Amino acid sequence: MLMKPLIIGQLKARLPIIQGGMGVGISRCNLAGAVALEGGIGVISTAQIGYDEEEFSRNPIEANLRAIKKHLQRAKEIAKGGIVGVNIMVATKQYAEYVKAAVEAKADVIISGAGLPINLPELVKGSVSKIAPIVSSLKATSIILKMWDRKYNTTADFLVIEGPLAGGHLGFHEDELVDIDMDAYQEEIKKIISLKKEYEEKYNQEIPVIVAGGIFDKEDVKRALLNGADGIQVGTRFVTTKECDASDAYKQAYINCKKEDIRIIKSPVGMPGRAIWNPFLEKLTKGRSEIKHCFGCLEHCNPKEVPYCITKALTNAVEGKLEEGLIFCGDNADRLKEITTVKQVMEELTV
Repeated sequence: MLMKPLIIGQLKARLPIIQGGMGVGISRCNLAGAVALEGGIGVISTAQIGYDEEEFSRNPIEANLRAIKKHLQRAKEIAKGGIVGVNIMVATKQYAEYVKAAVEAKADVIISGAGLPINLPELVKGSVSKIAPIVSSLKATSIILKMWDRKYNTTADFLVIEGPLAGGHLGFHEDELVDIDMDAYQEEIKKIISLKKEYEEKYNQEIPVIVAGGIFDKEDVKRALLNGADGIQVGTRFVTTKECDASDAYKQAYINCKKEDIRIIKSPVGMPGRAIWNPFLEKLTKGRSEIKHCFGCLEHCNPKEVPYCITKALTNAVEGKLEEGLIFCGDNADRLKEITTVKQVMEELTV
């Protein structure tokens, strides 16, 4: 057996499998709790997590902060001692408040990307939460680890390296996603692993490396582990599970999609993203979608300029209004053919 338990400080996951955080509403308490119960690390996405709270349209930030605590508590109850954390985008408005809410709710891990989480160590100081940046390059990893070392005299508890085959927002230029060179990307992973060893020695601690993006089956898992990773992060595989928090219609969109439906789009966030082509995206080719209400989700979003409201698009999708929704997915979404369970997916990934 190639797999070993994933140890992050005092935390020990029986299986080195992290479920990727998927917003809006795709990975909340039910999915994260189920993954943690099966021995992995379940992750709740905080992106507009309170979309179904009563006062969300009036006060989205307060609704989200309350929902973070509520879903972490519920996930921990489901997990029965398993490891549960959150994914918080740096691009989120009131980012610091979201981190503080997760800390107060005793999130086991906080994973942060969509920007450089430079001040994350300060926000979790004195807490039980372990922290990891999401990185896609040696350059980004070097910047973060140097800054954390210099400003806070600390380092990452683990690293999540997200590759070009991942779903949702991607930390790559669009031209890098047209003709993907996976061999070059594997070399980048090796360079990141080499770099983190410097900080392991300095701080006398292990910094596990988790790779994400395009992992679908046992062969992908074996390849990642043999290339030096300590664990894997998987998102897409968990969408079509009974426990996933998305609507049945959303899950069915994955099952029905074909390879040619999976495309790289430009998100209002300013980053490229991978999504399933549908009537909503087709309509956007003819002009922008009018934004009638701003939910204040992203730091650098001007409702007067962006082509559509990403909160509304993602909320429509999770609720099953697919013709008006944005459906993010990983590169392998077309390989999903049926609704399954978290337990079955975990068993299929264990090597």
